[in-house]
Amino acid sequence: MIIVISGPTCLGKSETALKVALSFNAEIINGDAFQSYKEMDIGVAKPPKEYFDKVPHHLFSFVEPNEPYSIMVYQKNLRKKVDEILSVGKNVVIVGGSGLYIRSALYDYEFKDEDAVDMSSYENLSNQELHRKLEEIDPEDAKKIHPNNRKRLLRALAIYLSQNEAKSDIIAKQNHKPIYDDVHFYVRDLPREELYERINKRVDKMIEQGLEKEVRSLYEKYGDKPQSMQAIGYKEYIPYFKGEESLDSVIEKIKQHTRNYAKRQMTYIRHQFPTEFYKNDDELMEMIKNA
Repeated sequence: MIIVISGPTCLGKSETALKVALSFNAEIINGDAFQSYKEMDIGVAKPPKEYFDKVPHHLFSFVEPNEPYSIMVYQKNLRKKVDEILSVGKNVVIVGGSGLYIRSALYDYEFKDEDAVDMSSYENLSNQELHRKLEEIDPEDAKKIHPNNRKRLLRALAIYLSQNEAKSDIIAKQNHKPIYDDVHFYVRDLPREELYERINKRVDKMIEQGLEKEVRSLYEKYGDKPQSMQAIGYKEYIPYFKGEESLDSVIEKIKQHTRNYAKRQMTYIRHQFPTEFYKNDDELMEMIKNA
């Protein structure tokens, strides 16, 4: 059995996953893109170290912060771990909120190898110019990407240049059917107001735990270019370190961006997974027993 415990941050997923793994002879696999990075603990709400002593955890803290970690690599890593765990007669618990990463690994997404492309002619274009370029070659994808999201715009253009085919067209050709049997998706059902309050309190706790020190250490070592520094809770500090914003502004933006991301996560999960919602851990345990 593969048990997916997903949903936005602050639902207590890590603790729930530990309980489920202990109860159902399972091992835990990370389903959060940024928890794969080393040196990133507080800002990504990585599970406490003592959890790792109780149940085997996989795909946590193994990627260097200055290295890219693509959805294609994650897909290969997760499938390998799932197959290894199932082969010894144990169950799998995947925990995390990176819905597209999880879906790409459990469904038949196919990623072509990409040749390196010369993006130099695009690097000096404004965000608006990049967005117009994308509208010309892939209007469907352009609708999904905000004109100011430069990173995603460049990525979409790079895919087209490498594959000579629009990203939307590549995805449309695939059926995206599940590749594993006996997979169950669970998300805790929490009122939005309560979730947002938990997010605000979680951010305050992260500040108390030393989030600024963690981010500053990464920034001094690797700068602001690596993919890892685009995580919420990290990228917001960059203007502060450069003397462009106040600390109060940073904290408020982390809270706002986390709330916005949580909303997007729930929208994706509701539309992309056959999700079952649970009120508390006891109810979840019963649902899994009866699955």
